[in-house]
Amino acid sequence: MHLFFRRKKQSDEARRRLELQMCLAKEAGADDIVDISKCELSEIPSGVISTCKVLQKKVLIVHTNQLTCLVPKLCHTHDLKTLKVLDLHDNLLDALPADIDKMVSLQVLNVEKNLIKSLPEAIGNLPQLQTLNIKGNKLKSLPKTMGSLRSLRTLDVSENYLQVLPQELAHIRTLETLVLDTNSITYPPVGICCGGTESIKKFLCEEAGIEYSPPSQHLLPVLESDTGGSPEDCVDAAFSQCIQEEANWQKKILEYEARKEQQMMKKLEFERLLDEEQREQAQLFLQSNCRKEEILQTVKQEQMKLEKDLIDHQRYLENEHHKLLKELKQAEDLTTTRVQRLLDENQRRKQGNELLESLEKERLKMEQLMAITQEEAENLRRKEVAAAMQQMLIESYQNKILQDACESRRQNLVNAAYSSLTEMDEKFLQIQAWQQLDKNKAISQILQEAEMQKVAFIALQLKKDHTHSSIRNQINLIETELFQLSQLELRRRKLDTETLQETLAVQRLALTDILQQLLKEKKQREEELREILVEMERKSDANVENYWLIQYQRLLLKKPLSIRMQEEGLEKELVELLTHISAEKYLPIFAHHRITMGMLSCMTTQDLQKIGVTETGLQHTILQLVRKRLEQAAALPVPNKFTDAETISGPSAPPIESITISGPSAAMAETASECVVCMECETQVIFLKCGHVCCCQVCGDALRTCPLCRTDITQRIRFYHSS
Repeated sequence: MHLFFRRKKQSDEARRRLELQMCLAKEAGADDIVDISKCELSEIPSGVISTCKVLQKKVLIVHTNQLTCLVPKLCHTHDLKTLKVLDLHDNLLDALPADIDKMVSLQVLNVEKNLIKSLPEAIGNLPQLQTLNIKGNKLKSLPKTMGSLRSLRTLDVSENYLQVLPQELAHIRTLETLVLDTNSITYPPVGICCGGTESIKKFLCEEAGIEYSPPSQHLLPVLESDTGGSPEDCVDAAFSQCIQEEANWQKKILEYEARKEQQMMKKLEFERLLDEEQREQAQLFLQSNCRKEEILQTVKQEQMKLEKDLIDHQRYLENEHHKLLKELKQAEDLTTTRVQRLLDENQRRKQGNELLESLEKERLKMEQLMAITQEEAENLRRKEVAAAMQQMLIESYQNKILQDACESRRQNLVNAAYSSLTEMDEKFLQIQAWQQLDKNKAISQILQEAEMQKVAFIALQLKKDHTHSSIRNQINLIETELFQLSQLELRRRKLDTETLQETLAVQRLALTDILQQLLKEKKQREEELREILVEMERKSDANVENYWLIQYQRLLLKKPLSIRMQEEGLEKELVELLTHISAEKYLPIFAHHRITMGMLSCMTTQDLQKIGVTETGLQHTILQLVRKRLEQAAALPVPNKFTDAETISGPSAPPIESITISGPSAAMAETASECVVCMECETQVIFLKCGHVCCCQVCGDALRTCPLCRTDITQRIRFYHSS
């Protein structure tokens, strides 16, 4: 789990502090500050980056950690564009991101006491940066682009390896405070550096050939550079306007002192006007007091009204709380009923398994008897073959006598035909070589087909085995119930209700025990099937031709009862249509998806491709015939609705319960929730022994204890949500 992954093992206290700060940052009504300092982090978690991006946080404090990089690999610097204050002091950073200029709102950057050797060129593209603290690093030079920082007021470069300040700092008109080590700086001279920030700026301006001006004259253009921004920018604009007004007043005072002698003659008139203005101000003060009393009275009435509304709202929330508790009680009763039903079904399944085992033993006995009978038949056949071979030897002896008599006659003919036979022998040898090559190819093809038949038989055996499929269905049902119990427990924790928690825990533990037992039975059944396959492979050593193909065909003919019932539930017209076009092999697929003629009329070739009908020509044929038959049926009278209802709900249709709980995907698709750790992915893992379903696969693999009950994890079971 990437949120808690660290190169150095994180202490429990640091992990708890990180979780607490993340919860506080995500609470409704929280301020714009995310504080994850002193959490022993080697990189900023991606969850913190996402929180700053989604909730538009303004301040990120990550000091006193072990950071080696600012942004992790899966995140981007653009995600922190809303930050105004970034505190990274006391870490292990050796460089800042090259694209730091994407943090366009940054005003304060503190990277004190790190291992930074150089600043990126893009740092000069931060238009709102006002404070930059790079004290206590390993800087040897500053980038020339720093002269583009038009809002910088404070710069601290002390305790570094700097010897020369760039002349481009003279272009920073708003710089008010510059902190550096005067002993190590060679340019500007030590005497200039000891004179303070103003002396250094004057020196740099002279060197750069520009006129020096104090920072107070350049604050207003910087602060009003973006008046159409956020409310904070508007406050900065108002503040800058006040500063401008103060500067104007100072200018007027200087002009007043210059013309002081001229204003002495108007002093008496000014005092008279001042007295009148004071009287007017006294009257305004009295009026403002009266206005304040009226406002206080109005505020008091509004407060009483708000208190009344608050009481009504609290009553409404209490009523909603009671309703929700009642619904939770009903859900718990339903879950208890399902668990009891599942336990009963498990008991019935055990009894059925015992019956199946007895039937399996009887089948093995019958096979043994059949094997003994086959051996006896083979012995009789050997005796018959021996008698036939003896008769054949007698006949061959008689033929040999006749052959000797005819040998002399044939000798003359052989000598005459010897020359022609040599040519025929060469052709015969060539034909024999060709036959041998064809024979080798046929043998290799037969062996390859036998191997493919064996693999297909193994896959079909696992698919057709009724016991194996029933165990899988039971496992899916238990996964569904565990998922719903976990969701119910999470909802209870959110509502701060602790009643009936023991009941949920007992039910969850019972389901967990059943799930473990079913997994063992599933493994045992697979081993039994493998033993059967080994036994069948021994029998196939008798060189029986197409042995695996015969077994595969037998297994195909043994359809499970559920598939046969589903096929019987198909419309007769649809069955006749598929039989007419020789597509009977797709009957199980149409029965499994419960497809009707009406559904086929609305489907396309892509829909048929998804359910398993792969032949393009067959897809078009099915759709054309269905639409043609529906058009013919539209011309006939409308059938009775009661007859249709009986056809749909007849004995061939599957029970309602089997449709409702056919697998975990149907129930989980409606109640799928996010992982309680990363809160980004859906839940995919069941923890054993506790039985909670609360994490995705990535987070679950990294955990050693359950995040809900803190129980040690002994086993993980993964399942998939289907859409």
